[in-house]
Parts: sequence; structure tokens; C-alpha cells
Amino acid sequence: MQTTFFKVRFSGDTVEGFSSDQIVAALEKLGMPADKARQLLQSRSAVLRSGLSLAQAEQWAERLRGAGLVVELVEQTSQAEQPAEVAPVVSSTPPVKDAVDSAQRVSPVQFSGQGAEYFGIWIVNIILMVLTLGFYAPWAKVRNNQYFYGHTSVEGSSFQYLADPWVIFRGRLIALVALIVWVVVSNLSMVGALVLMLLFIPLAPWVVVAALRFNMHNSAWRNIRFGFDGSYWQAFMVLYVWPLLSILTLGLLVPYSMYRSQKFVLDNTRFGTTPFSLQLTAGDYYLFVLKMLGMVLLLVIGGSLFMLVPVIGPLGGLLIFAAYLLAFGYFMAALPNMVYRSLKLGTHGFESRLGKRRMVWIFFSNTLFIVLTLGLFTPWAKVRMARYRASCTDVLVNGDLDQFLAAEQRQQRALGMELGEAFDVGVLGV
Repeated sequence: MQTTFFKVRFSGDTVEGFSSDQIVAALEKLGMPADKARQLLQSRSAVLRSGLSLAQAEQWAERLRGAGLVVELVEQTSQAEQPAEVAPVVSSTPPVKDAVDSAQRVSPVQFSGQGAEYFGIWIVNIILMVLTLGFYAPWAKVRNNQYFYGHTSVEGSSFQYLADPWVIFRGRLIALVALIVWVVVSNLSMVGALVLMLLFIPLAPWVVVAALRFNMHNSAWRNIRFGFDGSYWQAFMVLYVWPLLSILTLGLLVPYSMYRSQKFVLDNTRFGTTPFSLQLTAGDYYLFVLKMLGMVLLLVIGGSLFMLVPVIGPLGGLLIFAAYLLAFGYFMAALPNMVYRSLKLGTHGFESRLGKRRMVWIFFSNTLFIVLTLGLFTPWAKVRMARYRASCTDVLVNGDLDQFLAAEQRQQRALGMELGEAFDVGVLGV
């Protein structure tokens, strides 16, 4: 049976009572840039959406009419077909075809936490963990995560951390019992300790996958949970095979190992039913490492040469210290920037603008203040770093995010509690 598709076409007219500024503002809310919206109003006709089902076309038509445009539905016999009855666009300006589809808006990530506010949570957690000999740690973790998730938002909606501390407690209790058994066996027999360690080697990839699944399943935005679908053997390769090959090749495979590790985590993560996708290649990681090593080697070699000259020897030490700062800042800022800019979530993208010098300054000044205050500055340090990272991160939304979310919610309801097992298997790695 032939499937019927529909186009949504702007007729060139606007709804009575809507001014041009009002229409432009309404179209911006739907994701169309202001310049494209003004260009659209100057055209006599333009196709805004195509290849839609009847329900989708009617939904889009309702939204566009609400924005002040007079639109009509045009039937197609295939998603790619241009119907003959659609008249060619005649306009003094180029037609705006599929304008809404190609529209992109920048949604900044915002962090609203305050150091003084978080201090209250932090200090209570510390006191209760001391009084309970550490058994309060799962509740402390949940409270910390809920604070930082709840104060991080995109488009006015904050993230959610939904883990049950009792589940984390049971997992940590099992881990504690295992540790006690290993310590006791180690004191009685070195052979027994070695056997237990060998047993843990094949168990570690399962723990990693379970922990990632648990944390993702308990993270959400607008009531849509994240998920993780990585396999045991993928984790085994990332934990053991690629690092071992990096050692055997004298470090030549270190960039490739980094690449496989991040691909494992990001390509297996999804938001609802939509997977993330890292667009980088192994070559990008090699280029990143080569740039970092090149800059560091130049400073180290220069510093070593200066140190050979007695008069200016101290300058060489400063250059070597600068090389360390450069490597640290480059790794902390340039790598996340590269990864975020190449990460996709369906049609949506991301932007990161972390500064190398700024990251170095925040990290070392935070460390200094924590030392000087005997640890009491820790809440302000965490909030300061979280705020800076959020201020440098944007979500590049393509099209209508509300429609994307609605589709995800429908599919999530269909999935039901299929991922409920994550509550049990994920706790060991938390």
C-alpha cells in the first residue's frame, strides 16, 4: 500500500492582526533565526516542511498558524517527490526551502549554584559521614548529585538525579564485604589473595558497564532518562586490551586507546531512545596528542638549554614549569572542546569554549584556597568550576526540541521499565 506524505507550505499571506515583528518573534521560538524569518515574510511562497505524516503535518500547520503564517497542506506520493500542483516560488529574494528544518538555535547550559548554599549541604554530609563511620556516603552522593544536577539547566529545564541511596548502599555494602574478605585472605595466604585478584580481573568490565548503566539510567532531563548500552567485551577491550597494547608499543597506541575509550562511553550513551554519536576519528586524537607533545617538548628543550647557562639558569626552570602548565591546560580544555564539538545527539550538536589559561587558573587557585582554608573552600571550588564549565557549553538545537522530546516520551512509555535491572546491577561501580 502506498504511503501518503504531506508538505507544509507558506502561502505568502499572514494571519490578520499579526505584525511582522510578532511573527518573527514567534518563528524564533520555533527555532528559525530572525534573518530567515524576515526573508520568509518577503517571499510569496515557501515550503517549510516536507515528507510528513498527516498528523505531523497538521501539528506543524497549527504551530505555524499560531505564529501568524497562513499555511496549507500539500499531499505527496513519496517523501522525495515535489508535487506538480505546487507552483514554483516567485520572489525577488531566494526561496526559503525547508527553513524550519535547517534552523538552528544556540541554547546555553546554565549553572545557578552558589558556594555558600552548597556549603550547607557539603558540611552536613561530612559530619554525618563521620558520625556514621562512612555509612552515610550513598546519601551524601545522592544529595551532592541532586544539587549539581538540579542547578544545571538547558532551556529553563534542570537535570534530575533519580538514584535511590538505599540501592547504592546495598551495592557498597557488597563491595565492603568483598574488600574485607580480600584483606583477611591476604593476611592468611598470599596465594589466596592472588586468586581473588585474578577473579576480579574478568569481573571489572562488568562492574564498569553496570556502573555506567546505573548512573545514566538515574540521570534525566524533562523526565526523559539517559541510558547506556555498552557491552562487557567492549569494556574489556577498553580496560585491558588497548592499554596493554599501548604499553607494548611504547606508547604509540595511547591516542588510539583514548579514542576507543571515549567512543565506548559516548557512542553507547543515549537520551531516551536517541543515541549520542562521536564524530571524531583516531587520527583526530593522534593530532591532538602530537600538538600537545610538540608544544611541551619545545618548552622543555628550551628550559633545559637555559639551565646550562649559570646566569639565566632559573629561567630554564620556569620554562619547564610553564610546559607542565601548558600540557595540563591543553588537556583540560582542548580535549573537552574537541569532543563536545564532534558530539551529536540525533540532529542536535554541542559547542564547548573552555579556555586553557582559564582552566589552569581556576584549578590551581582552587587548590591553593582549599589548602589555605584546610579544606573549607571545597564547596566554592566545586561550584566555581561547575559554573565556568557550564558558561562555556552550548547545545545546538536543530528544529523543534519540543517535538523531539514528545517523540522520546512516547517511545519511553513504550519501553516501560525494561531498564529497571540497572538499579540492581549498577550499584557495585558507584
